[in-house]
Amino acid sequence: MTSQRYWVVGGDYSCMAFESLRGAGQMAGPFDSRQEAETAWKLMSREHSSRATARYSIAVETFRTAV
Repeated sequence: MTSQRYWVVGGDYSCMAFESLRGAGQMAGPFDSRQEAETAWKLMSREHSSRATARYSIAVETFRTAV
């Protein structure tokens, strides 16, 4: 059986190409539902909306669980 967890990842990038983070970046989670992750994503995105080089996204982790 497989399950999923959701993480919000991102931060301030070095340029608008969004190829490399400036600093360590940020991560929030794990969240058990996509809805919880979207709520955290919205909050983190709004906190940094004044920075054109800030970007956050939701990553899905799929893993096997014991039956």
